[in-house]
Amino acid sequence: MPQLYPFLMVPIFDERPWGVRDLRPIYSRAVAEPIGESWLTWEDNRVANGPLAGRSLADLSKEFRRELVGRLSCYEDRFPLLVKFLFPGSKLSVQVHPDDEEARKNGYPCGKTECWYVLRAQPGAQVALGLKSGVTLEEFRRAIEETRAEDLLNWVDVFAGDMLYVAAGTVHTIGGGMILVETQQTSDVTYRLYDYGRPRELHIKEGLAATKLRTNAGKVVRRASDASNVLVRSPFFEVEKIKLRDDLQAQLSGDSPHILVAVNGAGIVESKGMEPITFATGDAVVIPACVRHYRVRPQWEIELMRMSLPTGLVDEPQTDRPQSVSAK
Repeated sequence: MPQLYPFLMVPIFDERPWGVRDLRPIYSRAVAEPIGESWLTWEDNRVANGPLAGRSLADLSKEFRRELVGRLSCYEDRFPLLVKFLFPGSKLSVQVHPDDEEARKNGYPCGKTECWYVLRAQPGAQVALGLKSGVTLEEFRRAIEETRAEDLLNWVDVFAGDMLYVAAGTVHTIGGGMILVETQQTSDVTYRLYDYGRPRELHIKEGLAATKLRTNAGKVVRRASDASNVLVRSPFFEVEKIKLRDDLQAQLSGDSPHILVAVNGAGIVESKGMEPITFATGDAVVIPACVRHYRVRPQWEIELMRMSLPTGLVDEPQTDRPQSVSAK
């Protein structure tokens, strides 16, 4: 069996009607059709470097199990975190994701709690998190039928640097004019509740069954106990943002893999027994849980985000729950 080492991942670009053709400053590539998402650590993403080049993250998770996914992963043969860039040019459909219990009742391995870090936001950029206070599921269902459901959502103004926590069961959507980094449980279970009257399939029965009228979704408020680079800690993930001018030395305990995502600049990842990896804005590197030590050397300077599974008992993050504003 070949030895594991840090993987440079090949991104998967997902065409979406609400996406954009200009992916700068994350990617310089020209695209013919609107791109909504760049998936970095999905099961189908493939390794770009070393002897395992061309292998998918799903195949490697099944082969190496805890050596890759870590002791804390819920499943020993599935990579635990999915990271994406989102490029919304217009409003997404209104959606909800089930929690673990609801997902498993319907035959899925897990639910989907996620978070969004706002890298860029144009003036007036908004997301919607949850229903307005006092709105019932029956009122929301009727508003869907009458094509006015967006009026019952909590619309929130967002700005670069915001971290938003989207607990499973939260009705939500994203407006245009921003670039987000999304970290989530590895799940693609999405129930589309509303699409502004466009003729797309809806999942109203399943979606309303998964909807919670009150969740902890909102802008994350830092805890005093959090390290300065921590953006959010939850039962499902920990996300950090680190700006490097000097080398970063990191140790892993085998509990969780690390995901490194370059959001500005370039650097080199080094680990014993492997060829160095150069990665730059838009790239992701997966550090398997069994790799005990790695170093990131900035090439002049790099801003990166690091995602991992949380250690110990972690509560949901403290948030400023949405105070609704009008949709723009």
